[in-house]
Amino acid sequence: MNIKEYSLEELNKLSDDIRNKIIQSVAKNGGHLSSTLGATELIIGMHYVFDKEKDPFIFDVSHQAYAHKMLSDRWDRFDRLRQIDGISGYTRPNESKYDYFSAGHSSTSISIAVGAAKAIKLKKENRVPVVMIGDGSITAGMAYEALNELGYRKYPVVIILNDNEMSIGKPTGAISKYLTKMKAGKFYQGMKEKFKGFLDNLPQDFKYAAKKFEEMFAINGIFFEEMGLEYIGPIDGNNLEEVIETLKIAKSLNKPVIVHAKTIKGKGYEQAEGYFEHWHGVGPFDIETGKPIKKSSLNATKVFSNYLLKKAAENEKIVGVTAAMPSGTGMKELLDKYPERFWDVAIAEQHAVTSMAALAKEGFRPFVAIYSTFLQRGFDQIIHDVCIDKYPVIFAIDRAGIVGQDGETHQGVFDIGYLKIIPNITIFAPRCFKTLEYAIDFAIDYTQTATAFRYPRGAFYEVEVEAKPFELGKAEILKDSNNIMLIGYGNGVGRAWQVSKELEKRGIEVGVLDLRFIKPLDIELLKSLKADKWFILSDNNKIGGVAESLEAFCNENNLNKKIISFEFEDKFIPHGETKDIEKMLEVDINSLANKIEWMVNNGY
Repeated sequence: MNIKEYSLEELNKLSDDIRNKIIQSVAKNGGHLSSTLGATELIIGMHYVFDKEKDPFIFDVSHQAYAHKMLSDRWDRFDRLRQIDGISGYTRPNESKYDYFSAGHSSTSISIAVGAAKAIKLKKENRVPVVMIGDGSITAGMAYEALNELGYRKYPVVIILNDNEMSIGKPTGAISKYLTKMKAGKFYQGMKEKFKGFLDNLPQDFKYAAKKFEEMFAINGIFFEEMGLEYIGPIDGNNLEEVIETLKIAKSLNKPVIVHAKTIKGKGYEQAEGYFEHWHGVGPFDIETGKPIKKSSLNATKVFSNYLLKKAAENEKIVGVTAAMPSGTGMKELLDKYPERFWDVAIAEQHAVTSMAALAKEGFRPFVAIYSTFLQRGFDQIIHDVCIDKYPVIFAIDRAGIVGQDGETHQGVFDIGYLKIIPNITIFAPRCFKTLEYAIDFAIDYTQTATAFRYPRGAFYEVEVEAKPFELGKAEILKDSNNIMLIGYGNGVGRAWQVSKELEKRGIEVGVLDLRFIKPLDIELLKSLKADKWFILSDNNKIGGVAESLEAFCNENNLNKKIISFEFEDKFIPHGETKDIEKMLEVDINSLANKIEWMVNNGY
């Protein structure tokens, strides 16, 4: 779709059409809603002013890029948003040549733009990276690292700061709008350059006062300009004429520019307009009422939240942190009730981990509640600041395993592998809601090392065996066997249990073991198992997974066991409904039962 010849009236009509299509598709499939609705005019402006055929279009996190997808060859496919074999909810170069980079985690965009600008300069090309980053994403340290170099190198990069929640220099009335428009104009930009030249020629005694005058004149952008970046704004990011005029100026400056745009989250869908966290990412909903189509059921996050709230009331030493995901991790209720003991530190996973290490040193019981995929961002801090000195920080790892429609960047399938290699950490997993409560109990009481336990998005697979409290390094046999043992870890236990029930219907008896701890393993119980075939089920990658640990254990202890892993293969897992992804990976109950039945019947 080429919109460069559109009139302003046609562009405004296009923005309405895009919003309607977003609302229809997200209401049907779920997805990110309020942020992407608010960014529509900014994205239209990007496509109008810049050239998608050559200029790198870079979206931070990229959940707000739905309009970009529609304007770059995916309009007709947009109704398959986030469905298996449909389009991703994030930018993906393997989906379209117009998606410059894969994204899903925050605060990477400016670094990508700096790298792209370096390549463009080396290749002597006439291209301009254009970035869209949200006001939340720009709070993270990686963004400032990139801004620091960009301000020094002075590469031509246009950064659109989409400010829809946090004020970075609030505009006030007509005067502010007038000054903003003036600052976007050639006259102001030219005068500012002349003023800087004038400063350079002033006697030293006058420079300080003159510099302060300049700072007062450019107060909104003082922070960015001190870093060596030009600043324009705030502008009305939902006013297409203003957006286009400003982006043209920013592009013409041939230097790094911050365009600060104020937008309304949820614009165009009244129920979602404004800052309502629950409209950020939604499941299918009724457009008329705004109510979810599927009633929410009890899930692991809610159980974690409720039980930790109970324990926090009993023990004032319990504290906790989340990194910009209070609702997603279940920490919101704790932040609301105990704001002096529970903190949201914004998109700063590294800081979250290290700050809790200090609290652990001071005798508190700190919970770091974080998604598996986002905990990756704090990996060095887990090693360097927590585990070296054995601080008993508690990592409550949400969204472990397949998370479904958010796709490759969000699947929680690496945490077992990247945690178990670290000394001085105890790693375990509950199998059901009750053992999730027991996991919290164990973590609070155990202070010899850091602890980490994982749990899935949504509910666990059902296991009809009474739950028991955790004991350090102790596994549990749920059903014994002399031949085949299904060894499950975390939600893999319920998967193993359901597979065993299906195999029983087919006349095949197997045992089920809840491993409970991956570090340390239950050495004595594993040595005592009579079954010589171990089939491993966990919601983790095969490389670095549970089966690898058990194979190493058997080698070290001269145990002759045949170990088959049904963990995930060495590839990134795409987006789609969880049940569809499980079938695609052949880890659904029926597929696993079919595989095991074939092995049994073929003497494997």
